[in-house]
Order: sequence, then structure tokens, then C-alpha cells
Amino acid sequence: MARINDRIPEFTVQAYHNGNFKQVSDKDVIGKWAIFLFYPADFTFVCPTELGDMADQYTELQKLGVEVYSVSTDTHFVHKAWHDASETIKKIKFPMLADPTGKLTRGFDVMIEEEGIAMRGTFLVNPEGKIKAIDITDGGIGRDASAMLQKVQAAQYVATHNGEVCPAKWKPGSQTLKPGLDLVGKI
Repeated sequence: MARINDRIPEFTVQAYHNGNFKQVSDKDVIGKWAIFLFYPADFTFVCPTELGDMADQYTELQKLGVEVYSVSTDTHFVHKAWHDASETIKKIKFPMLADPTGKLTRGFDVMIEEEGIAMRGTFLVNPEGKIKAIDITDGGIGRDASAMLQKVQAAQYVATHNGEVCPAKWKPGSQTLKPGLDLVGKI
């Protein structure tokens, strides 16, 4: 299973992005924050609600220097067809990665082998290519993009403020904690 601080796998895949097909590789990810949003399949039920929600948060994520990559085991041609057919998916401005061989999905350890599709897995990756947050849910449970936005903000804060940590429900500007003996038993 992919774990916190693991490096993302090497990959090169096709993508549908802003009306074009293009190649995306792990080398494109290094140097910036990234979210990998794995989902089971195009033309389904919960998936478009999640991708639409992430599309609604995309501008805020871009302001934080984060690129979003949605990933399914569909081809880039299917991504384009879905984009053309669905008003919700038309909102997407981030790259939709195609993983028909399942190599990338297996690399993040979210492949449901019996079905040939990805689990609902979300991975926050830092500029060094290391996984900093993981969220995996059952197929029927949709994810909330605003929760991922909060995780990005906390991860970026911790990365730039040595020795500080963010408590539950932390928001930018809120108080952080500096772990030490003086806090033990006082929180």
C-alpha cells in the first residue's frame, strides 16, 4: 500500500486537458504540489459529483500552487467523450489522466484487480514527489474537495514552519502548536 512519505511512482500516461491530448509524467509533477484524484470510471454516478466539486475548488488550489490530476483506468478518448457529454465534467480545467493499463493505479496501490478500476483514492504530493496525505473511501462514498483544500493548506504550512503542527480543523491564520514537553497533558 502507498504510504505517507513514499515517493510517487515513475509514470508516463496520456491525458485529456483543456481540449487537447497530451502526455503527463512523474517528471511533470516534481517541483510543485499536486493532488492525484483516483476514481472508478467515467460515465458513472458518484465520480462526476467528486470531479465537479474538485473543479469548483481548482482556482483556490491553483492559487496555492497545486495541480490536480484526476485518474481513472479509462482512456484519454473516453475522458474527452465524457467531457463533451457532461455539463459537470465540462467545468474541469485540470488534466484528466488516462490509465487503461492500470500501471499508475497499481503504482499508488488503489487498483481493484477484480474489476480493473481504481478505488476512490486521493493523494496529496509535495514538490519533492512525496505523498503527504492519503484519503481512500469505499466506492459509494464521495469525497469533499474543501477537505482536501484544508489538508493542502495545513501541509504547506507545516512544510514551511519547522517545528509547528496544525491541530484538527486548522485554517490559515489559526493558532498552531509547537510540540514539546510543556504541552503534554495540557491540550
